[in-house]
Amino acid sequence: MVCFFLAPVALIAGELATGWPKSGGIYVWISEAFGKRWGFLAIWLQWLYNIFWYPTIMSFIAGTIAYLIDPNLANDKLYIWCAVMILFWAATFANWYGMRLSSWVSTVASLFGTLLPMLFIIILAIVWLCQGKVSQINFDWKSFWPNLSDINSLGLLSMVLFSLIGLEMSAVHAGEVKNPQRDYPRALFISAILIITTLTLGSLAIAIVIPQAKIQLVSGVMDGFNIFFAAYGMQWMVPVIAILIILGCIGSVVAWVIGPTKGVMVAAADGSAPTMFAKQNKYGMPSNVLWIQGIIFTVLTSFFVFMPSINSAFTLLSNITSQIALLMYLLIFGAAIRLRYTQPNVVRKYKVPGGMLGMWIAACVGIILTIVVFILGFLPPSQIPVGNVTVYETLLIGGTFIICIPPFFMKGKKRTLTSVSQA
Repeated sequence: MVCFFLAPVALIAGELATGWPKSGGIYVWISEAFGKRWGFLAIWLQWLYNIFWYPTIMSFIAGTIAYLIDPNLANDKLYIWCAVMILFWAATFANWYGMRLSSWVSTVASLFGTLLPMLFIIILAIVWLCQGKVSQINFDWKSFWPNLSDINSLGLLSMVLFSLIGLEMSAVHAGEVKNPQRDYPRALFISAILIITTLTLGSLAIAIVIPQAKIQLVSGVMDGFNIFFAAYGMQWMVPVIAILIILGCIGSVVAWVIGPTKGVMVAAADGSAPTMFAKQNKYGMPSNVLWIQGIIFTVLTSFFVFMPSINSAFTLLSNITSQIALLMYLLIFGAAIRLRYTQPNVVRKYKVPGGMLGMWIAACVGIILTIVVFILGFLPPSQIPVGNVTVYETLLIGGTFIICIPPFFMKGKKRTLTSVSQA
């Protein structure tokens, strides 16, 4: 399933990015295919699914920080809320002064804070199994397949796909590759293999030592490391690995806090969104969008106070995030097909192999899988208690619907970004 999503996204995004390499990314792609209103919807969804993602990733950071202070804080709602607020606004102001600082932080953090801990926990799990220690999961053919007798067990599929999004961001660099038709797919294939392998093995490593019912979404990674370190007499490594993971997550947040906001700024300058969204500060950053983003984020974090548990709040926000992200990908797949017909003469340094048939196959595979997972995403996951199911479903369905409405009513006035007043 993962391959059937990653492959179409990577191939199609590569073609769109090399055919329409203008600043604005998916806003430009969708606008060229369906018009500016739909283009704004696409960048709006990308912007908002990131805002909904921030509380989840930052609650994970807060849970990891708790291990440096008091592990019990990982389940303290007030602590999580305060920590998340501080982290988000710190990331926002790090981007306020331009891209140089955030780019440096993101690069260092990805290497030492994401890849290194992931490889480390995989190695620990391999050693654990080789020594014949007890595993909390069964490695057999039956356990390999999902439990289809309980349809709600598939409710987390949308969150699984969401963990794989972002390859379309790399597509903007496809035109800079020396031989994009050959080397770009090769690079994407290697990237996809690395992503799938590390995520799968890293998740299995945690599941090996923690029973499914006891896995905490906020602190599960550190719980896994803690068990491994206790077994091997390496408790001194807990703060070290916690700091590395915190670094990696902060790097991701710093990078994503600014990315989609610039797309919204471009849409506003193009007349698709209110002029206020196009306002920049003296460093060229979208100041008004950053402030609005911060306000929305602050409201969302309240879910961690009012939901019955941190796990249920985490699940709700993650599911809303996944649902609106999937809607954005439907627009991308549809735009790729339409542009092959409406603008066949546009030079694309990279094209999906197989001509028109290859494009139809890639796009339709992506569309079908996305629609199926989108529908399943509205099911309350049986693996995680979500409290009152009616409230959960109302918030999930209502939230997804309401998010899609504003772009069709917002209006703006086209202008150049340099003509917008500075803040």
